[in-house]
Amino acid sequence: MSLARPPLFVLFAATLAAATLPTGFTETQITAELANPTAMALAPDGRIFVCQQGGALRVIKNGSLLSMPFVTVNVNSSGERGLLGVAFDPNFAENQFVYLYYTVASAPIHNRVSRFTANGDVAMSGSETVLLNLNDLSAATNHNGRAIHFGPDGKLYVAVGDNANGANSQTLTNLLGKILRINADGSVPADNPFFAQASDANRAIWALGLRNPFTFSFEPGGTHMLINDVGQNTYEEINHGIAGANYGWPNSEGPTSIPGQTGPLHYYGHGATATTGCAITGGAYYKPATVEFPASYVGRYFFADFCNAWIRVFDPSDNSTTGFATGVAAALDLFTDDAGRLYYLARGTGAVMRIQYTSNQPPQITSHPQNKTVSVNQPVSFAVTASGAGTLTYQWQREGVDIPGATASIYSFNASSSGNGARFRCVVSNAGGSTNSNIATLTVLANLRPTGQIVTPVANTFYSAGTIIAFSGTGTDPEDGPLPASAFTWRVDFHHANHVHPHMPDTTGITAGSFAIPNMGETAVNVFYRIYLTVRDAGGLTHTSIVDLNPRVVTLTLWTNYSGLALTLDGQPVTSPFASQSVVGMIRTIGAPTPQALGSRSYEFQGWFDRGAIVHNVITPPTNRTYFAKFRRSRGSGQAAVESPRRGNPTPREN
Repeated sequence: MSLARPPLFVLFAATLAAATLPTGFTETQITAELANPTAMALAPDGRIFVCQQGGALRVIKNGSLLSMPFVTVNVNSSGERGLLGVAFDPNFAENQFVYLYYTVASAPIHNRVSRFTANGDVAMSGSETVLLNLNDLSAATNHNGRAIHFGPDGKLYVAVGDNANGANSQTLTNLLGKILRINADGSVPADNPFFAQASDANRAIWALGLRNPFTFSFEPGGTHMLINDVGQNTYEEINHGIAGANYGWPNSEGPTSIPGQTGPLHYYGHGATATTGCAITGGAYYKPATVEFPASYVGRYFFADFCNAWIRVFDPSDNSTTGFATGVAAALDLFTDDAGRLYYLARGTGAVMRIQYTSNQPPQITSHPQNKTVSVNQPVSFAVTASGAGTLTYQWQREGVDIPGATASIYSFNASSSGNGARFRCVVSNAGGSTNSNIATLTVLANLRPTGQIVTPVANTFYSAGTIIAFSGTGTDPEDGPLPASAFTWRVDFHHANHVHPHMPDTTGITAGSFAIPNMGETAVNVFYRIYLTVRDAGGLTHTSIVDLNPRVVTLTLWTNYSGLALTLDGQPVTSPFASQSVVGMIRTIGAPTPQALGSRSYEFQGWFDRGAIVHNVITPPTNRTYFAKFRRSRGSGQAAVESPRRGNPTPREN
């Protein structure tokens, strides 16, 4: 969601702020009650189905989130795994078929495509039909892809990530790093482009050379397909979906001149500006049955970057892009409805948001203030977010009476016993009128907050990949004394750059435990793990403490006896000599392409001095290490068959 680029799913510290939209556009919160949402889809009857990573498929009907999930599948939800994708059969009105893409919980862990039959707002008991089991997954929990959609040809397309192994993307011997195409019953169409070259389930491969194709979209009423592929170090891509295409990963990222490989229609770099990011996620064409947006948006493609929280607009006619929205709280998925409105799934706030064009209309409340419970003399804040045309003004009220000076979107104060039961709301206004928020009630308790402490590990402990981290903690309350295990909730997040990836989900009922640090997957070194302990007293008050774990980092150097020759690190080409930092214990893959040309001469690989195969895995050692590959000039290149290394290159040994 790794996007060394880190993986997805990435979590961000969510802030309840309204998105910034063009003049005349407003957004409305449909629901904010979703737990770790991953994907959504609009049913033909207008219901919205939302995948939760933990395995529940939720239904939004008539603007409300139903309490009963449509179905709950047993998933492995580590990292980016879980319930990841949902689609509806083109003949849903007749057959009621719903398709899911999820990670099977039982060993061997793998992703699966299954079909379920709807019975109203829930799945018919026992209706699951397994259509496709994908390849077994490695210890890496990232790069699963996730999107599934039916194409205009009536076939089901499935986007699958490379499981953090770039070599998977360039082979026809597995389904990873690909776009797959199957019939609605799970069989493989005989006109798939690699049907004759591949065998068995691998005949489902429709396109290859993708890293983590997180979402894709078909043009309504047309045949075009656009694929959003999450990059690693340099670029995010929008690719034109073409049968049999090879998009180049891991040999290229972004534009490519490699023969036989297809470059992106649009790509953007990594950074923190309005036009850069680090993870391209949702995408949707704007070609609704009823056009609500200005005509200039018709036929355009909306796409989101998860890290920089923006939505931009891509014009397929000339491959240009323009800005649209910022501050969209980590958008994972987009779609448009027949009424011409744009929806996005906000992982950061667990919300489904709707964007409309409502010029000269009163503001719309995006998120309402929530009820609060605090202790006497403790700070409390009520917040509202809204969107609308022009300048918005805010006025907070207590019991319907304006509070002097409370004219910002957030109202903060210290609670007193006299405030127990007080009711607050905010009036938001613009030139088009005023809108009242829902009422939020303040409960003030004499109860004092508990205190928790993480005992082990201690702050700033260093870790190596592939190890087990044990944790323990204590919790006390001024009124209740030592807190029981049922009052403890632990969580572990994996941080990369400005992203946060879920590692261990909220776990309640233990005062101690452990978790594993994976040795495959994310290869960046600007990472750390954060352990959270939240303790809750009998009155519902909480205290959260954190401890960070930092990686042990060393430098790996790849070197050859001829400067400038190509090697590979984790499947990506590098030029010798090449140095890269790595977390101790992380498994890295090194390779030596052969034969290869440098200038007018040709070179053949002779061997690695660690005696590994031409492409092999190495475990990052606890100290800096050089991996030396020996080459010789090929016969007929104008030189002797074997020559000594050039001066300045290392002797043929490793340190």
